[in-house]
Amino acid sequence: MITTTISLKPGREKSARNRHPWIFSGAISDIQGTPAYGDLVRVVDATGAFVAYGYHNAQSQIAIRLLEWNEAVVVDDDWWASRLAASIRHRDGSAQTRHTNALRLVYGEADRLPGLIVDRYAEHLVIQVLTAGIERIKPLIVEQLQALIQPAGIIERADEHSRRLEGLPPARGPIAGATPAGEIEIHEENLRFAVDLLRGQKTGFYLDQRDNRRLAAGYALDREVLDGFAYTGAFTVHALHGGAKSVTCVESSAPSIRALQQNLELNNMGHQPVESVCDNVFEVLRRYRDEGRAFDMVILDPPKLAPTRSHVEKALRSYKDLNLLAMKILRPDGILVTFSCSGGVTPLNFQTAVAWAAQDAGRDVQILQRLAQPGDHPVLLSFPESEYLKGLICRVV
Repeated sequence: MITTTISLKPGREKSARNRHPWIFSGAISDIQGTPAYGDLVRVVDATGAFVAYGYHNAQSQIAIRLLEWNEAVVVDDDWWASRLAASIRHRDGSAQTRHTNALRLVYGEADRLPGLIVDRYAEHLVIQVLTAGIERIKPLIVEQLQALIQPAGIIERADEHSRRLEGLPPARGPIAGATPAGEIEIHEENLRFAVDLLRGQKTGFYLDQRDNRRLAAGYALDREVLDGFAYTGAFTVHALHGGAKSVTCVESSAPSIRALQQNLELNNMGHQPVESVCDNVFEVLRRYRDEGRAFDMVILDPPKLAPTRSHVEKALRSYKDLNLLAMKILRPDGILVTFSCSGGVTPLNFQTAVAWAAQDAGRDVQILQRLAQPGDHPVLLSFPESEYLKGLICRVV
């Protein structure tokens, strides 16, 4: 039962009525009731007219995450179970499920379940609980996932930055079923990868680059490739599968380099001409530029450089510098595959940074393909923040 009504300031209900799921603390004028941490609340405009139901967290700048815009609907355990089942059902029979056993089942606000991420890795699930409202019903979420999927085990992997903003403590480790003794194996079509669900980055693997790895591999035939920010080598494995002459992998994490070698062995590529360099990518690119070393193809998949809009200007300078260095080591008509996963950077921002790099490099650059996140990471039109991954395949002439 909802016992709290929150009133918005005049004119601050517009985005909510347009079904954007976030209400910031500065938009609130009055709270009637004493909502507990993560409690459901009723949101009204300045005239008292109903806007939506959501859950509240006074400790977060995003004070309310909206869930339901139909006043007649009751947001109870059945509502959560139905919404969760719908998100999973939307993946059934998709292209992803036909070609891989690792995909995202719930993508937070984009699947109308704010604050919840669920990824499937073969027989295991990894969840991220990012908000107070989802933390409050976490036992229900786990119970429903067990009933809907019957996974071998469920592991929680927290985005600690997001939980800190919500006033939540770190959370990591198994919460239901069996815990993998080590890495588990997943596949993308006929390529195999070992994934550490307890210690790997994100929820263990970069599921959002699945389609882009395949598309990039289509340009790798007979090329000498540099894979920057290689992590555990997924782009490298795909490039070799696509016929790359050789791959130089640059990655700052020694454990990731070891996992990369394991993935090469899994795919019977241990004999392939692969050089692994454990170092900072920016420094390596500068060194190769100064040495006159050149490649036919460069892949750049850096970590998030602009977590919020306040970091965008600095991030764009870094993207420009990174792509400039890549262009300096590309042979004529070389292929540049470059990405940004920063939510605060728009596709136009990113393209502009690459254009700046081309100008400073004195190279003409053609965009051959634009890349984005796959269908299991859908973009909700009323929530543009759900579109975060953008990429370009370019010819540098």
